[in-house]
Amino acid sequence: MNAHRDIMTGLDATADERGSQKIDHDIVSALLVFGLSIALILCSRFISPALGSWDQVLTVLTLASFLVVLSFGQGLVILIGGLDLSIPALITLGGVLTTNWIGTGDFGVWYLLPVILVVCALVGAVSGVGVVWLKIPPFIMTMATSIVIASAALGYTNGTPRGGSPSALLWLMKERFLGVPVVIYFTIALVLLAWAIQSYTAMGRRLYALGTNREAARIAGVTVNRLELAPYAISAACAGFVGMMLVGYSNGATLRMGDSYMLPSIAAVVIGGSSILGGSGTFIGTVGGAILLTSLGTVISAIGLSAGWRTIIEGAIIVAALLVLRGELVVRLGNRLIAWKR
Repeated sequence: MNAHRDIMTGLDATADERGSQKIDHDIVSALLVFGLSIALILCSRFISPALGSWDQVLTVLTLASFLVVLSFGQGLVILIGGLDLSIPALITLGGVLTTNWIGTGDFGVWYLLPVILVVCALVGAVSGVGVVWLKIPPFIMTMATSIVIASAALGYTNGTPRGGSPSALLWLMKERFLGVPVVIYFTIALVLLAWAIQSYTAMGRRLYALGTNREAARIAGVTVNRLELAPYAISAACAGFVGMMLVGYSNGATLRMGDSYMLPSIAAVVIGGSSILGGSGTFIGTVGGAILLTSLGTVISAIGLSAGWRTIIEGAIIVAALLVLRGELVVRLGNRLIAWKR
C-alpha cells in the first residue's frame, strides 16, 4: 500500500515538474493568442466603425461563451489523445430535451436541467466504453454515437422540435448586470474553475500523464481505463449544456443546432497550443483560441463572406498549427510506434 502511494506521489511530482517546465511556453502561447484576438478586434474597426466598439466586444464574448464551454470538454478528450466527433449531436440532444421536457412552463427546471446533463454524460460514457474496452478508434466511436443520437433526436421530435426556453436560461443568456451580459460573468467563473481542475488537481495531472505516456501512467498505478472514461463524459455534458445555452439564446431548438461547432471546438484547442496527440496544452490558451475564432467569425460576417469561408479558414488554421508542431508530431509518433512494437 505504501509502495503504491509512493508511486502515485512520484507520478504527481513528475507531472508537476513537467508542468513547471512548460509553464513559460503555455503562458506565452496563451498571451499570443489573446494578443491576436485583441489585435483582430481593434483592426476590425477599419472594416466597419461598428466593429471594435464596446458593444461588439460584448457580443463577441457572448458568442464565444458557447465555444469556451464546448472546448473545455473537447480539450480534455484531446489531452488524452482522443477526439470527440459526437459534439454536434449532443448539443442537439441537450437542446431538444430542454425544450421538450421543460419548455416555457419551467416545470421541474431545477432538477430536470441536471438530469438532462446526466443523460448527456451517460451518452459520452458509452463512447468512452467503446474507446477504452472495445478498442474502437475514438473518431469512429464518437462519430457512430453522433449518428445514433442524431437519428434518435429526429425520431423523438418527428423532425420538428417543439417548445421554448425555460426562463432560467433566458435570464442567463439575455439578462445584464452592470451593463455586461450575465453569461459573461458565468463564463469567467467557469473558466477559472475549469482551469483549476485541469491544471491543479490530481485528476488533471493524471490526465496529462495519460496523454503523455499511457503505459507509463499504468505502471505508475493510474487506473487508466476508468480515468479515460471521464473526458468523454465531461465533453458530452459540456455539449449538452451548450445546447441549453443555445436554447436560451434563441428561445428554441433545431435538429442541426450543433452542426457548426464541431470543427471550431477542435480548432480552439489546437490554436490554444494543445498538441493534437495529447499530453500538453492549457485551458487558458483554449479560451484564447475560442475568442480568436469567434472574433474571426464576426469579421467574416461583416465583410459579407459566406459561412463556408469561415470553415475553410478554421481548417487552414488547424493544418497550420499541425505544421508548426510537426517536429513534435514526428517524434511522438515514432515513440508510439516503438512502444507498440515492444
